[in-house]
Amino acid sequence: MNFLTPPIIIVGLVVLYILSSIKVLREYERGVIFRLGRVLPKPKGPGIILVFSPIDRMVKVSLRLVAQDIPPQDVITKDNVSVKVNAVLYFRVVEPLKCIIDVQDYLYATSQLAQTTLRSLLGQVNLDDLLSEREKLNAQLQEIIDKNTDPWGIKVQLVEMKHVDLPENMVRAIAKQAEAERERRAKVIHAEGEFQAADKLTQAADIISRNPQALQLRFLGTLAEIATEKNSTIIFPLPLELLKAFTYSTSQEKK
Repeated sequence: MNFLTPPIIIVGLVVLYILSSIKVLREYERGVIFRLGRVLPKPKGPGIILVFSPIDRMVKVSLRLVAQDIPPQDVITKDNVSVKVNAVLYFRVVEPLKCIIDVQDYLYATSQLAQTTLRSLLGQVNLDDLLSEREKLNAQLQEIIDKNTDPWGIKVQLVEMKHVDLPENMVRAIAKQAEAERERRAKVIHAEGEFQAADKLTQAADIISRNPQALQLRFLGTLAEIATEKNSTIIFPLPLELLKAFTYSTSQEKK
Protein backbone atom coordinates (compact mmCIF):
# COMPACT_ATOMS: atom_id res chain seq x y z
CA MET A 1 0.00 0.00 0.00
CA ASN A 2 2.90 2.34 0.66
CA PHE A 3 4.04 1.95 -2.97
CA LEU A 4 0.60 3.01 -4.26
CA THR A 5 0.29 6.14 -2.16
CA PRO A 6 2.54 8.50 -4.24
CA PRO A 7 0.83 7.68 -7.57
CA ILE A 8 -2.59 8.22 -6.00
CA ILE A 9 -1.47 11.59 -4.66
CA ILE A 10 -0.08 12.57 -8.03
CA VAL A 11 -3.28 11.53 -9.80
CA GLY A 12 -5.30 13.43 -7.23
CA LEU A 13 -3.21 16.56 -7.76
CA VAL A 14 -3.59 16.26 -11.52
CA VAL A 15 -7.34 15.93 -11.18
CA LEU A 16 -7.48 18.95 -8.89
CA TYR A 17 -5.33 20.93 -11.32
CA ILE A 18 -7.63 20.06 -14.25
CA LEU A 19 -10.70 20.94 -12.22
CA SER A 20 -9.18 24.28 -11.25
CA SER A 21 -8.38 24.93 -14.91
CA ILE A 22 -12.00 24.61 -15.97
CA LYS A 23 -13.65 27.99 -16.55
CA VAL A 24 -17.22 28.73 -17.59
CA LEU A 25 -17.94 31.75 -19.77
CA ARG A 26 -21.43 33.15 -20.21
CA GLU A 27 -23.06 33.69 -23.59
CA TYR A 28 -22.03 37.36 -23.72
CA GLU A 29 -18.43 36.74 -22.54
CA ARG A 30 -15.27 35.87 -24.42
CA GLY A 31 -11.89 34.92 -23.01
CA VAL A 32 -8.67 36.25 -24.51
CA ILE A 33 -5.96 33.69 -23.63
CA PHE A 34 -2.29 34.58 -23.25
CA ARG A 35 -0.11 31.48 -23.33
CA LEU A 36 3.43 32.16 -22.16
CA GLY A 37 2.86 35.81 -23.04
CA ARG A 38 1.57 35.16 -26.57
CA VAL A 39 -2.08 35.64 -27.36
CA LEU A 40 -3.98 32.78 -28.91
CA PRO A 41 -5.34 33.67 -32.35
CA LYS A 42 -8.97 33.09 -31.39
CA PRO A 43 -10.82 34.11 -28.21
CA LYS A 44 -12.48 31.32 -26.23
CA GLY A 45 -16.10 30.90 -25.22
CA PRO A 46 -18.88 30.82 -24.50
CA GLY A 47 -19.23 27.66 -22.42
CA ILE A 48 -16.58 25.51 -20.72
CA ILE A 49 -12.93 26.26 -21.50
CA LEU A 50 -9.59 25.19 -20.02
CA VAL A 51 -7.08 27.72 -18.72
CA PHE A 52 -3.87 26.04 -17.61
CA SER A 53 -2.36 28.33 -15.02
CA PRO A 54 0.31 29.61 -14.71
CA ILE A 55 1.05 28.91 -18.37
CA ASP A 56 -2.19 30.56 -19.48
CA ARG A 57 -3.71 33.83 -18.39
CA MET A 58 -7.26 34.74 -19.37
CA VAL A 59 -8.80 38.20 -19.77
CA LYS A 60 -12.60 38.29 -19.87
CA VAL A 61 -14.29 40.63 -22.33
CA SER A 62 -18.02 41.43 -22.30
CA LEU A 63 -19.80 41.74 -25.63
CA ARG A 64 -22.88 43.44 -24.16
CA LEU A 65 -23.88 46.97 -25.02
CA VAL A 66 -22.24 49.50 -22.69
CA ALA A 67 -23.99 52.76 -21.77
CA GLN A 68 -21.26 55.15 -20.67
CA ASP A 69 -22.01 58.57 -19.25
CA ILE A 70 -19.96 61.48 -20.61
CA PRO A 71 -19.53 63.99 -17.75
CA PRO A 72 -20.43 67.67 -18.34
CA GLN A 73 -17.92 69.36 -20.61
CA ASP A 74 -17.18 73.09 -20.76
CA VAL A 75 -17.74 74.12 -24.36
CA ILE A 76 -17.27 77.52 -25.98
CA THR A 77 -19.47 77.68 -29.06
CA LYS A 78 -18.57 79.35 -32.33
CA ASP A 79 -20.39 82.53 -31.28
CA ASN A 80 -18.39 82.66 -27.98
CA VAL A 81 -21.07 81.37 -25.60
CA SER A 82 -19.85 79.22 -22.72
CA VAL A 83 -22.08 76.19 -22.04
CA LYS A 84 -21.85 72.84 -20.28
CA VAL A 85 -22.93 69.76 -22.21
CA ASN A 86 -23.19 66.17 -21.04
CA ALA A 87 -24.06 63.12 -23.10
CA VAL A 88 -24.33 59.34 -23.04
CA LEU A 89 -22.38 56.95 -25.26
CA TYR A 90 -23.62 53.50 -26.34
CA PHE A 91 -21.04 51.06 -27.68
CA ARG A 92 -20.09 47.39 -27.70
CA VAL A 93 -16.96 45.29 -28.24
CA VAL A 94 -17.03 43.44 -31.57
CA GLU A 95 -13.40 42.21 -31.69
CA PRO A 96 -12.16 41.11 -28.24
CA LEU A 97 -8.55 40.60 -29.34
CA LYS A 98 -8.14 44.17 -30.57
CA CYS A 99 -9.71 45.81 -27.53
CA ILE A 100 -7.25 43.95 -25.26
CA ILE A 101 -4.07 44.09 -27.36
CA ASP A 102 -4.30 47.44 -29.16
CA VAL A 103 -5.41 49.60 -26.22
CA GLN A 104 -4.52 49.46 -22.52
CA ASP A 105 -7.99 50.22 -21.08
CA TYR A 106 -10.65 50.40 -23.78
CA LEU A 107 -13.35 51.73 -21.43
CA TYR A 108 -11.19 54.63 -20.25
CA ALA A 109 -9.87 55.32 -23.76
CA THR A 110 -13.36 55.41 -25.25
CA SER A 111 -14.58 57.76 -22.51
CA GLN A 112 -11.69 60.18 -23.04
CA LEU A 113 -12.14 60.11 -26.81
CA ALA A 114 -15.85 60.88 -26.43
CA GLN A 115 -15.14 63.85 -24.15
CA THR A 116 -12.54 65.43 -26.44
CA THR A 117 -14.70 64.84 -29.52
CA LEU A 118 -17.69 66.43 -27.80
CA ARG A 119 -15.74 69.59 -26.96
CA SER A 120 -14.12 69.78 -30.38
CA LEU A 121 -17.27 69.34 -32.46
CA LEU A 122 -19.59 71.56 -30.41
CA GLY A 123 -16.97 74.30 -30.40
CA GLN A 124 -17.47 74.61 -34.17
CA VAL A 125 -21.22 75.34 -34.10
CA ASN A 126 -23.33 78.29 -33.01
CA LEU A 127 -25.55 78.16 -29.95
CA ASP A 128 -28.74 78.19 -32.04
CA ASP A 129 -27.53 75.14 -34.00
CA LEU A 130 -26.54 73.41 -30.77
CA LEU A 131 -30.05 73.82 -29.39
CA SER A 132 -32.03 73.15 -32.57
CA GLU A 133 -29.98 70.50 -34.43
CA ARG A 134 -29.23 67.94 -31.74
CA GLU A 135 -30.04 64.94 -33.91
CA LYS A 136 -27.61 66.07 -36.59
CA LEU A 137 -24.86 66.73 -34.04
CA ASN A 138 -25.49 63.38 -32.35
CA ALA A 139 -25.04 61.63 -35.70
CA GLN A 140 -21.79 63.50 -36.34
CA LEU A 141 -20.48 62.61 -32.88
CA GLN A 142 -21.35 58.96 -33.42
CA GLU A 143 -19.60 58.89 -36.79
CA ILE A 144 -16.39 60.55 -35.55
CA ILE A 145 -16.07 58.45 -32.38
CA ASP A 146 -16.89 55.22 -34.21
CA LYS A 147 -14.25 55.95 -36.83
CA ASN A 148 -11.58 56.41 -34.15
CA THR A 149 -12.57 53.39 -32.05
CA ASP A 150 -12.80 51.00 -35.00
CA PRO A 151 -9.07 50.04 -34.74
CA TRP A 152 -9.76 49.06 -31.11
CA GLY A 153 -12.49 46.60 -32.10
CA ILE A 154 -15.27 48.80 -30.67
CA LYS A 155 -18.51 49.71 -32.43
CA VAL A 156 -20.19 52.96 -31.36
CA GLN A 157 -23.92 52.63 -31.96
CA LEU A 158 -25.34 55.86 -30.57
CA VAL A 159 -24.40 59.17 -28.95
CA GLU A 160 -27.08 61.29 -27.30
CA MET A 161 -26.65 64.74 -25.75
CA LYS A 162 -28.66 64.77 -22.53
CA HIS A 163 -28.52 68.32 -21.25
CA VAL A 164 -27.18 71.73 -22.29
CA ASP A 165 -26.56 73.98 -19.30
CA LEU A 166 -26.80 77.64 -20.39
CA PRO A 167 -25.71 80.73 -18.41
CA GLU A 168 -28.55 82.55 -16.68
CA ASN A 169 -28.25 85.65 -18.86
CA MET A 170 -28.52 83.48 -21.99
CA VAL A 171 -31.63 81.78 -20.61
CA ARG A 172 -33.28 85.19 -20.15
CA ALA A 173 -32.21 86.31 -23.61
CA ILE A 174 -33.60 83.16 -25.21
CA ALA A 175 -36.87 83.58 -23.29
CA LYS A 176 -37.19 87.18 -24.56
CA GLN A 177 -36.41 86.04 -28.08
CA ALA A 178 -39.07 83.33 -27.89
CA GLU A 179 -41.63 85.83 -26.55
CA ALA A 180 -40.82 88.28 -29.34
CA GLU A 181 -41.18 85.49 -31.88
CA ARG A 182 -44.61 84.56 -30.49
CA GLU A 183 -45.73 88.19 -30.66
CA ARG A 184 -44.49 88.47 -34.24
CA ARG A 185 -46.42 85.36 -35.25
CA ALA A 186 -49.56 86.66 -33.52
CA LYS A 187 -49.32 89.97 -35.38
CA VAL A 188 -48.73 88.21 -38.68
CA ILE A 189 -51.73 85.93 -38.12
CA HIS A 190 -53.88 88.93 -37.14
CA ALA A 191 -52.77 90.86 -40.23
CA GLU A 192 -53.50 87.87 -42.46
CA GLY A 193 -56.96 87.62 -40.89
CA GLU A 194 -57.64 91.31 -41.52
CA PHE A 195 -56.46 90.97 -45.09
CA GLN A 196 -58.72 87.98 -45.74
CA ALA A 197 -61.66 89.75 -44.08
CA ALA A 198 -61.09 92.88 -46.19
CA ASP A 199 -60.87 90.74 -49.32
CA LYS A 200 -64.14 88.99 -48.51
CA LEU A 201 -65.86 92.29 -47.72
CA THR A 202 -64.67 93.71 -51.02
CA GLN A 203 -66.11 90.71 -52.86
CA ALA A 204 -69.38 91.06 -50.95
CA ALA A 205 -69.63 94.78 -51.74
CA ASP A 206 -68.97 94.04 -55.39
CA ILE A 207 -71.79 91.45 -55.46
CA ILE A 208 -74.21 93.77 -53.65
CA SER A 209 -73.40 96.67 -55.99
CA ARG A 210 -74.42 94.51 -58.94
CA ASN A 211 -77.53 93.16 -57.19
CA PRO A 212 -79.49 95.71 -55.08
CA GLN A 213 -81.90 92.99 -53.92
CA ALA A 214 -79.01 91.36 -52.07
CA LEU A 215 -78.65 94.55 -50.02
CA GLN A 216 -82.34 94.44 -49.08
CA LEU A 217 -82.08 90.79 -48.06
CA ARG A 218 -79.07 91.59 -45.96
CA PHE A 219 -80.95 94.48 -44.36
CA LEU A 220 -83.92 92.26 -43.53
CA GLY A 221 -81.62 89.62 -42.11
CA THR A 222 -80.04 92.22 -39.85
CA LEU A 223 -83.49 93.31 -38.64
CA ALA A 224 -84.33 89.70 -37.81
CA GLU A 225 -81.15 89.37 -35.76
CA ILE A 226 -81.92 92.59 -33.87
CA ALA A 227 -85.47 91.44 -33.19
CA THR A 228 -84.25 88.34 -31.40
CA GLU A 229 -82.53 90.50 -28.77
CA LYS A 230 -84.43 92.03 -25.84
CA ASN A 231 -84.48 95.63 -26.95
CA SER A 232 -87.26 98.02 -25.97
CA THR A 233 -86.68 100.40 -28.88
CA ILE A 234 -85.32 99.71 -32.33
CA ILE A 235 -84.32 102.58 -34.63
CA PHE A 236 -83.36 101.64 -38.15
CA PRO A 237 -83.08 103.52 -41.46
CA LEU A 238 -85.56 102.90 -44.23
CA PRO A 239 -83.87 102.21 -47.55
CA LEU A 240 -84.98 104.41 -50.42
CA GLU A 241 -85.37 101.36 -52.63
CA LEU A 242 -88.34 100.27 -50.52
CA LEU A 243 -90.08 103.64 -51.05
CA LYS A 244 -89.84 103.46 -54.84
CA ALA A 245 -92.51 100.77 -54.98
CA PHE A 246 -94.97 102.92 -52.96
CA THR A 247 -94.18 106.04 -55.04
CA TYR A 248 -94.77 104.10 -58.22
CA SER A 249 -98.15 102.69 -57.04
CA THR A 250 -99.38 106.16 -55.87
CA SER A 251 -98.56 107.77 -59.21
CA GLN A 252 -100.47 105.02 -61.00
CA GLU A 253 -103.57 105.65 -58.86
CA LYS A 254 -103.58 109.36 -59.62
CA LYS A 255 -103.59 108.69 -63.30
